[in-house]
Amino acid sequence: MQKGRELKVFAGTANVDLAKEVADYVGVPLGLSEVKHFSDGETSIYIGESVRGCDVFIIQPLCRPVNDNLVELLIYIDALRRASAGRINAVIPYYGYARQDRKMRARDPITAKLVADLLTTAGTDRLISMDLHAGQIQGFFNIPVDHLLGIPILARYFKQKNIQNGVVVSPDLGGVTRARELGERLHMSLAIVDKRRPEPNVAEIMNVIGDVRGKEAILIDDLIDTAGTITQGAVEILNRGAKAVYACCTHAVLSGPAKKRLLNSPLEEVVVTNTIPLNNNLKLDKVTVLSVAGLIGEAIKSIHQELSVSRLFD
Repeated sequence: MQKGRELKVFAGTANVDLAKEVADYVGVPLGLSEVKHFSDGETSIYIGESVRGCDVFIIQPLCRPVNDNLVELLIYIDALRRASAGRINAVIPYYGYARQDRKMRARDPITAKLVADLLTTAGTDRLISMDLHAGQIQGFFNIPVDHLLGIPILARYFKQKNIQNGVVVSPDLGGVTRARELGERLHMSLAIVDKRRPEPNVAEIMNVIGDVRGKEAILIDDLIDTAGTITQGAVEILNRGAKAVYACCTHAVLSGPAKKRLLNSPLEEVVVTNTIPLNNNLKLDKVTVLSVAGLIGEAIKSIHQELSVSRLFD
């Protein structure tokens, strides 16, 4: 580790298990802190050890409950700043509000930019995140952003399955680049589900572009929320003659009817990562969870030692 600046890792309450994995990987104990809530819902945070001059990483995905976790992170950052931390690195495996990255109608907010401003104003010196819903969110920050990718982790898993005749499918036109990269890693062809979304969380399948007949298909997206897009896509791909359909994503948001839809879907397996913790109510036999702790841990070590992070994209 870098001399003259101690490395410390703290955990917010959103995904403590992941934070513990990352701390173990890096080789440091989790920092001492305590989160309390007043009876009216206000959050109070106590940092239980000195962080003066330290290189501090606070791990907190902005998952459900999103607003509570966001405010908790902001208070953590403020506490660390006032405790004279040398550098404050916000590790946000899942960046909430990322889907509100542009104005779709008149008078819409751009909430992804608002969150970026809040984090920066609170005192964040650097952001580490994974598979942002829109890459341009990196430009919403005036601080360094390290954008980690989950595709290498997903690709390694599917390589072990030895799928002989496979095709990687993007569930929409916006995800073609992601699907193409996974396809190149797995040496598979590419197909696209052409759909339109009449309103948020509602998807309507229009067409499948590409050959899926007789192949094992892998649907890939950055996140699965209500699972409408993925399950409808799986049905349409099977209707076009595919032998089997798998699904994978980095962020398992899984809200609303997601569990029921996945349970009743024809998907063989749904592969996700642990950027967001799966509570017991959302655990299914067909859902496989891969850990991103090693990737985040390597990023933390590289940043702390002032080394390149780009090697982690291979």
